[in-house]
Amino acid sequence: MVSIGDKAPSFTLPDQDGNYVSLASLAGQWVVLYFYPRDDTPGCTVEACEFTASLPNFSTRNAVVFGCSADGSAAHQKFIKKHSLGIRLLTDADKSVMNTYGAWGKKVMYGKEVEGVIRSTVLIDPQGNVAHHWPKVSAAGHAAEVGKKLAELLGETTAAPAAATADKKASKSVAKKAAKPAAKKPAAKSAAKPAAKPAAKKPVAKKPAAKPAAKPAKKAAKKAAKKSGK
Repeated sequence: MVSIGDKAPSFTLPDQDGNYVSLASLAGQWVVLYFYPRDDTPGCTVEACEFTASLPNFSTRNAVVFGCSADGSAAHQKFIKKHSLGIRLLTDADKSVMNTYGAWGKKVMYGKEVEGVIRSTVLIDPQGNVAHHWPKVSAAGHAAEVGKKLAELLGETTAAPAAATADKKASKSVAKKAAKPAAKKPAAKSAAKPAAKPAAKKPVAKKPAAKPAAKPAKKAAKKAAKKSGK
């Protein structure tokens, strides 16, 4: 385990391209060395993308960023290509550097105690001393936290907002890739009800025309017949 003010333990590790990086060769610069469990896992992807988005904020303050895990160069290269990462990833195959920096040990996962990589970060000053140590961190928002601390150590007061804004954008971008929002269902259009047909009118029954009155001649004939019959 390292402590603030201690001399940072020396290390020499290969990066994703097989080029060796030593702490001694980084003298005169601020060094952000963060340890993560595994390439291309959700939390590690968020953390790496946020550090990538924040690189301008670190480089303008003479700081370099390195991620470190036990993954080999092939996994590192695939991880970098898939997410367009701008940071260098170091391989600590035997976990010796992790052990020295307190980034390997027992931790609780899913309610069980296991041994593995402890997500943590060390900020090393240009003289090679531990300027700050985060023994346990959460992936999302951590890059902004480190940027803020660096700004504080440099006596700045306005650097943090810019770093935080960049990291928030990176976090949102990763979230969108990880889970696409469900497509919205179009609002159901209410079917237009056909206009009600007017009730059919019943035909009015026509009254039969009144029979014309019997002609006078016929009536007279009938009367005569009756008289003759008497």
